[in-house]
Amino acid sequence: MMQVNVHEAKTHLSRLLEDVGKGDVVIIAKAGKPMAKLVPYDGEDITPRRIGFMPDLPEIPEDFDDMMADEIAEMFSSDRP
Repeated sequence: MMQVNVHEAKTHLSRLLEDVGKGDVVIIAKAGKPMAKLVPYDGEDITPRRIGFMPDLPEIPEDFDDMMADEIAEMFSSDRP
C-alpha cells in the first residue's frame, strides 16, 4: 500500500491505475490526511439503486404526464362564469 498526495495523484494517475490494476492499493491524501483509497476492481456488478428516502415506492407509469391531459386542458381553456 502506498500513499500519495493529491498533486502526485493528478500528475501520475495513469501509473497509479496501472499499479492498482496489478493489485496494489493507493491512498490519496490531502495535507497528509488520507481522503480516498484506490483499490482493484473486483468485478462485482454495479446495480443502480433508487435514491431517496422512500425507495420502495411504486414506479411511475410511462404515460403519467398524459393522464387526464384532455380534462386538464379543458379546465384551463373553458370560459369561467
